[in-house]
Amino acid sequence: MAIPVVMPKQGQSVETCIITQWFKAPGDKVASGDVLFSYETDKAAFDMEAPAEGILLDTFFNEGDEVPVLVNVAVIGKPGEDIKSFYPEGDTAKPPHDETDQQPQKDKEEELTFTFPKDNRIRISPRAKRLAEEKSIDYNNIKGSGPNHRIIVSDIDDVLAGKSSSQHKEKREEAEYIDQPLSNIRKMIANAMHTSLQNAAQLTHHMSADVRPLLNTRRKIKEDLNSDSQKPDITLNDMICWCVVRALGKFSELNSHFLDNNIRIFNRTHLGFAVDTPRGLMVPVIKNADEMSLIQLSAELKSAADSCRKGSINPELIQSTAASFTVSNLGNYGVEMFTPVINLPQVAILGVCTITNKPVDLGNNTFGFVPHIGLSLTYDHRAVDGGPATLFLKEIKQEIENFRLPEIQ
Repeated sequence: MAIPVVMPKQGQSVETCIITQWFKAPGDKVASGDVLFSYETDKAAFDMEAPAEGILLDTFFNEGDEVPVLVNVAVIGKPGEDIKSFYPEGDTAKPPHDETDQQPQKDKEEELTFTFPKDNRIRISPRAKRLAEEKSIDYNNIKGSGPNHRIIVSDIDDVLAGKSSSQHKEKREEAEYIDQPLSNIRKMIANAMHTSLQNAAQLTHHMSADVRPLLNTRRKIKEDLNSDSQKPDITLNDMICWCVVRALGKFSELNSHFLDNNIRIFNRTHLGFAVDTPRGLMVPVIKNADEMSLIQLSAELKSAADSCRKGSINPELIQSTAASFTVSNLGNYGVEMFTPVINLPQVAILGVCTITNKPVDLGNNTFGFVPHIGLSLTYDHRAVDGGPATLFLKEIKQEIENFRLPEIQ
């Protein structure tokens, strides 16, 4: 029995999603869990996995199409099965591959067909046609890259970017530059960063902490893992986040949102952390992080990061309002100091930098180089003054320098 692939509803406010890439084509054999396509909302990007094993009998939308949620996107089953009942209604879906010459009514057509000789029909989706007309593009001579040479939005984008559409999906001649249209994720990030810098009085303080306690603990964890692979693999980032959560418990004014005429101070710590994914930056949140042990926090951080990279994160957990404070760690990239941008309406964000060796007075006229980790705190001066911000940053430093790991000792 054939099974439909339905566009999920990612969050209460999401009504449509845009298909960004197909990884399987009609006729391909798929197994349950195989990634069929990727899609984006106005907040995040996701992968859609096959709900069953079988043959991908047909797909009803193309890359670039905007699809309403809870609508059939494709169908999986056995060769020869009747799939007409799965075909979605509306003017955005393309016709099935086994279409006949009987076309739907014009107001419901996805494929706009002009009556020339049959082999020379111009096939173009409504979205591609609207874009072409808006940009004054003559699409009559464009060779489409969709099924049956159907012209889709990406073909029009290629023309707008100065590419030869006849070479679509083939090796292109090297040009001076390429105009790459922004993805929904990139637009969202750009808007959030610009809005943050426009609407907050942001100031950054820099400090460093003796990181030897963390490095010694990390070394012990690695040794324990070599002897027992079942033990938790707690990273430096996990430990730093743990220290930040503990410091926030003493400085509630940093664990808050600035809401124009009010400051919302949270009783629980909802820790956001930046995750670099192939689709762009995501900031998932660990709810009630202050109630977790370090081992629990470590597991939640890893799980959320994996979900972001796989495209399966709950959209409600990447809203800027979901977190009460955010950590952005660029230490692995060798960044010694930077100015993180606040994830509004939060009032602060901590940037974690790389580890460098600094000369330190070890006492008795002895000097040596000690590893220090850089900490960059950006805060909204509308909500927090410089004094409390500095004391909070110093508290994080002290938590790092006095770190202990009783769980595995």
